[in-house]
Amino acid sequence: LTFLERAASVFPQHTAIIHGKLRRSYAEFYARSRQLASALTQYNVGRGDTVSVMLANTPAMLECHYGVPMCQAVLHAINTRLDAAVIAFQLDHAETKIVIVDREFMPVMQDAVERATVKPHMIQYDDPEYGEAAIDTAAVDYDAFVAGGDADYAWLMPRDEWDAISINYTSGTTGNPKGVVYHHRGAYLLAQGNAL
Repeated sequence: LTFLERAASVFPQHTAIIHGKLRRSYAEFYARSRQLASALTQYNVGRGDTVSVMLANTPAMLECHYGVPMCQAVLHAINTRLDAAVIAFQLDHAETKIVIVDREFMPVMQDAVERATVKPHMIQYDDPEYGEAAIDTAAVDYDAFVAGGDADYAWLMPRDEWDAISINYTSGTTGNPKGVVYHHRGAYLLAQGNAL
């Protein structure tokens, strides 16, 4: 998290994200991540709450990797190749409060939410590089959701280094998926190991 903050202050105008015709600087990337964190808190998402995302490698996915932990929530990235039953199990097990889903995967997510016990708020990301027609849903538009957040949001450090930063699941090929929680300490140590 502090990497993005540092990059935004040292290289504010350098390009951080390239996606089709879209170009975003580190300053814009940092501001949008903070807006996302702020918007999530307006939906009462906080420490230990799960935000599930079913996105391709898009700017929204990058923003989620920073914005979700910035409000002390837990990121649950869903494999885009899974079926509705497996996704429903994961949503229930993770006690998902919000789902951010690319419109490409909206039909399977709608099926999964119907099967799940939890009923998370749905936010739809419309990837401009995906050429198919938009799916008309009652989901909140991702860009509108982010725009409702504060770009100057004072993001939150984890209260404890052992707090969860993400939860990842196996695919469930031999039974129900198994959830593996990753903590802030582990993410920090991995980053240090990569640098070394």
